[in-house]
Formats: sequence, structure tokens, C-alpha cells
Amino acid sequence: MAVKEAKTRMIRRWRKNMDVSDDVEYVDKLMTLSEGSVRRNFNPYTDIDWDSPEFKVIPNDERWILPATDPIGQHDWYKSQSVERQIEIGMWRQANVAKVGLHFESILIRGLMEYAFWTPNGSAEYRYCLHEAVEECNHTLMFQEMVNHIGADVPGMPKLLKWIQPAIPLVAGPLPIPFWFGILAGEEPIDHTQKNVLREGKSLHPIMERVMAIHVAEEARHISFAHEYLRKRVPHLPRLKRFWLSLYVPVVMRVLCSAIIVPPRAFWKEFDIPRSVRKEIFFKSPESRKMLRDMFGDVRMLCQDTGLMNPVAKLMWRICRISGTPSRYRSEPARQHLAPVA
Repeated sequence: MAVKEAKTRMIRRWRKNMDVSDDVEYVDKLMTLSEGSVRRNFNPYTDIDWDSPEFKVIPNDERWILPATDPIGQHDWYKSQSVERQIEIGMWRQANVAKVGLHFESILIRGLMEYAFWTPNGSAEYRYCLHEAVEECNHTLMFQEMVNHIGADVPGMPKLLKWIQPAIPLVAGPLPIPFWFGILAGEEPIDHTQKNVLREGKSLHPIMERVMAIHVAEEARHISFAHEYLRKRVPHLPRLKRFWLSLYVPVVMRVLCSAIIVPPRAFWKEFDIPRSVRKEIFFKSPESRKMLRDMFGDVRMLCQDTGLMNPVAKLMWRICRISGTPSRYRSEPARQHLAPVA
């Protein structure tokens, strides 16, 4: 009898947590995001002219050379290669990043539908989740077209993650908070990397430039929703659950970041890259470690604002090598101190 009552209470709390109609401020934010999806959205086949001559992939196009903001592109080993080799590596690298992106967004789409399935009638979360799912479907089409045009037969995600990924979206219904932190662990590194590339101002191939611009524009809404969702719910968790969550967050950020940012084994074999170079790029050198830390400034800010930055959690962030100063606002660019003028 006691077990049955405990289950009943748990289900009631779960259903109550799904109903957000009493939070006017939160609902207004969701409606703003939803209206933004209606007013400003992109279609991969009407907003990108794939058949245009300027989008054609041609041999020896130096615009495929990796930018300095890419961890591989900034390494001396890559810079020492011939131009032809740099182009070849750059095309494979960008194609695989796109493939990883579409694999990850496929997981997100299924999770969004799983979560939306349980939302009550009239929920503002239901409408936004469906808007985001539509946009993510367009992103997967866009990324696959990019891979097809480049012509590299890239694998995308690591094999282990491919095997376990069918179970991940199922978590979105019963355990939405860990699921959304996992989604941020995938979205934040890709978004951070693409923004840095666009800010660098390097001449990019039109396919890459257009795909990145569209993805960054719409991803801003998706990341904003994840932050708002977690800000609403995390502070109200019981203290013990918040403690375990505070340890989970840095671990999932570090693990999924590596799965997304670090190329698969096929890449290193394809281009016969020394193991020492691989280790230095990901993440042994000071530059690569700084890049790794900078990716999660927004997540550290979110954890600090929601009570997930206790002393043990801070230690876990350091162990995962992604500790650092939290962002002051979302998408704050990483800055460096200027040298004093004589």
C-alpha cells in the first residue's frame, strides 16, 4: 500500500511539473520563441541554392583550409602540410562535423517528440517543441546535403554512441532535466565553434558559410529554450537530486563534447596523423584546453544561477578540465587580456 501511494505521489508531481500554465513569465518566453520560429525560419532547399555555380565543390579550393579557430587548424602540424593536404583534411573534417551534427539532432528530434507526447493540452511547451523539431529536421537535411556535396564518406558519431543512441530519447519523458543538460552538452560546443569561425572572418566556401549562418541563427532559439526550461525547474528539485545533478552536468558536458568535437578514429587513419599530434590537439596543449573551457561558459553560468555550483561540483568541473569563469550573459565572446602599452 505504501509503495502504491509513493508511486501515485510521484506521478502527480510529474504531471504537475509538466503543466506550466500558471507560470505567466515562462509561458510568455515560450510564446516569444514560438513566434520567432514562425516569423524567421529557413528551408534548406529554398534558402540555399545547392545547384548554383558558386556552391559547386571544386578541387584545390583553399576556402576549405581549416580556420585558426578550429583546434586542428591552429596546430603547427596541420599548418606544415601542403596546401592540397590541408584542403583535403579540411573538407573531411567539415563533412564529419556536419554528419555528427545531423546524428545528434536526430536524437534531439526524437527526444522532443517523446517529451511533447506527455505535455497537457494547451501547453506552450508542446507548441515550441514541435517548432524546434521542424527546424531540427531542416538542419539534418541541410547537413546531409553539405556532406553529399563535399563527397567525403564520413562516419559521423563514434560507434559506441551510435549503439546506445536509440535509448537516449526515451529519457526525455521520465527524466527531462538530465536529457536537456545532455542536449546542451551537444549544442553548446557546435554553436560555440561555429560562432568563432564566423567571427574570425576567414574566407569560407559558400556552402559552409551559409550552413553555419543558418544553424547559428536558429540554434540561438533552441539553446535559449533549454536554458529557460532548466532555470524554471532545477531550483525546485530536492536538495539531494540537485547534488547528484551537479555532478552529472560536468561529466556529460565533457563526454559529449569529446564525442562531437574530436574526429573519429577513421580520420586519424585516413590522413596518417601521429598519435602525439592527436593528443596535443585534443586536449593537451594550452590553446586546446582553453578552447575546451571556453565552450561551457554559458553552462557554468546556468549552473551557478540554478544552485548547481557547490564545492564538490566545482571539483568535478576541474577534474573534467572544463572549469572556468561563468559567462556574464549568454553567448559572451571569449576575451583575452590586452598587453600593456609601453
